[in-house]
Amino acid sequence: MSSPNHDYHLVDPSPWPLVSSIAAGILTGGGVAFLHGVTWVVMAIGFVLVLVTMFLWWRDVTNEAEHQGHHKPIVQLGLRYGMLFFIASEIMFFVAFFWAFFDFSIFPREATGGVWPPVGIHVFDPMDLPLYNTIILLLSGTTVTWAHHALREGDRKSFMRGLALTVILGILFTGVQAYEYGHAAWGMSDGIYPTTFYLATGFHGFHVIVGTLFLAVCWFRGLAGHFKPNQHFGFEAAAWYWHFVDVVWLFLYVAVYWGLFSASSGIVAH
Repeated sequence: MSSPNHDYHLVDPSPWPLVSSIAAGILTGGGVAFLHGVTWVVMAIGFVLVLVTMFLWWRDVTNEAEHQGHHKPIVQLGLRYGMLFFIASEIMFFVAFFWAFFDFSIFPREATGGVWPPVGIHVFDPMDLPLYNTIILLLSGTTVTWAHHALREGDRKSFMRGLALTVILGILFTGVQAYEYGHAAWGMSDGIYPTTFYLATGFHGFHVIVGTLFLAVCWFRGLAGHFKPNQHFGFEAAAWYWHFVDVVWLFLYVAVYWGLFSASSGIVAH
């Protein structure tokens, strides 16, 4: 196929928008059925369909960028704007969780005993596991930046090393957070504090998993020879997303872990 002789990308008709909508509908309907104790099978089918659709759709986009030459500079600019708007929407997603957390922490209710953390809640020591995870994520931010700089300089060996280290650090962060959850002194149904804590930190953990997969896919693409010093938006978007995850964690660490520990009686969960 010859390369287009214009700066814009006119997308060919694709079945994936319709298929992804159907798959998402099956997943949502199946999730509702599962929560009502009906069956988990429909939800599992929807989840598999969503994954398959994502793979096939992104495969087509990768072919458009790497092999068909459709992603000219002006198209890449549009993709960057799209990624920025997506990250902005993710920021507002977390603003809702922070809002709920601050609402109860700044203006404690009678249900919490008039104090925050609520009576009987033993918070984590921020100088223990939360600090380890903070160091891990900050280090991963430096390794992904190293990888990005190496790619722009044409040093593919350093690019692959930096990217691999970032993926490993992302997996390590998830493992430490899972260990932390397993040693919490309370469950999600034990009141407003555990609910807001798990929603904020849990959804961040989910974003770390997504970002780790995003970067792992970039590593395999790099292994296949994808990405050029002047054209690598797929990796650039993954790096932006990872930095966003880093920044959100810093806010969580200061507001949820450090802020609560400072306001608490000093009793920590073991």
